[in-house]
Amino acid sequence: MEYSLVCHSLYALWSSPVKKKLILLSIMFLIWVYMLYSCVGYCSTMPSLVVDSYRGKETGSAVGKRTESSSSSSRTDLVSRLLAKPQPWEDIESDYEEPSIRTAASRDLLNNELETDRTDDWDEMRGDQQQRAPEPSAMSSFSNGSGSKKLPQAIIIGVKKGGTRALLEFLRVHPDIRAVGAEPHFFDRNYENGLEWYRELMPKTLEGQITMEKTPSYFVTREAPARISAMSRDTKLIVVVRDPVTRAISDYTQTLSKKPDIPSFESLTFKNRTTGLIDTSWSAIQIGIYAKHLDNWLQYFPMDQILFVSGERLISDPAGELGRVQDFLGLKRIITDKHFYFNQTKGFPCLKKAEGSSKPHCLGKTKGRTHPNIDPEVVQRLRDFYRPFNMKFYQMTGHNFGWD
Repeated sequence: MEYSLVCHSLYALWSSPVKKKLILLSIMFLIWVYMLYSCVGYCSTMPSLVVDSYRGKETGSAVGKRTESSSSSSRTDLVSRLLAKPQPWEDIESDYEEPSIRTAASRDLLNNELETDRTDDWDEMRGDQQQRAPEPSAMSSFSNGSGSKKLPQAIIIGVKKGGTRALLEFLRVHPDIRAVGAEPHFFDRNYENGLEWYRELMPKTLEGQITMEKTPSYFVTREAPARISAMSRDTKLIVVVRDPVTRAISDYTQTLSKKPDIPSFESLTFKNRTTGLIDTSWSAIQIGIYAKHLDNWLQYFPMDQILFVSGERLISDPAGELGRVQDFLGLKRIITDKHFYFNQTKGFPCLKKAEGSSKPHCLGKTKGRTHPNIDPEVVQRLRDFYRPFNMKFYQMTGHNFGWD
């Protein structure tokens, strides 16, 4: 009897046209809310995948997620390529006589420098992530998930220990610039992976935004100009240069911090200390011969597509140098003096508000290391060595950087 009454009541409720419409609308509303919630919740995970992948957090896992449409074997191969120990630069030619046999310590140093570069880059990105990357809100993540991945229109190609990390971090404040955090090393170490692999490393961009990456070793890689030109002859190139003597000492300091048992700076600088002959086969010296490397790039790109940023002015006047870069990229000058403050402890300018954060941000502990004391005679000998190359570089670029 009770069951019959319940069924009768439900039938009467459903048979009412108004009540039927209300019930259907309620059900449709609940379904819509559930779908919206599920979609936003899914999209909120997307930016973290990109950030984690290229800022050093759980690299293997993130790479696997980026390529989940590929087979399991492809995933394993990609992770192994990304994590494989890079090979020494064999593409740097020297115009000078080099010894046929280097000491074991020197050879180890050349190998260790590349490993140190990669370690410092990942350490820096991990520090940045812990220091300033907030958890994205669901709706902001939803909007960030839009856009498409494009090959970079601008690349910071050099130079190592010139200030490339600082420049990239400063540029990422601009809303029209999207950049990969870690160095892809596509045009020097991973070129065989193909342009689609390279494109997948890039962040998504909207119409009008510029995709960028930075890998300082491109500048001294012989094949890099032709490879970038083959990708796009319109690519804009940025080179951060610094006094080559100071740059060489900074380069050595970075390696020394990881390998304290390496030979002294003086012993690595000279082929023969008595004669004062500089060993140009040591990469720390070789990189600073800017005119030689620039000549290779000018075979493929006109000078008006290459911007040279002063590493010294990037410290003393970051807003001024960033203004030049924004003009070069065809962007509105949004990054100005108001974005910076000078950190007396580190001796570097820092951002008042970094990308995606409301907190001040300085570069990590791997930047601004104290240099070891170098014999003044060695420093002077290096200045004498670099002077003619610097003069040629000034002439080629039409800019005197004031290193002499």
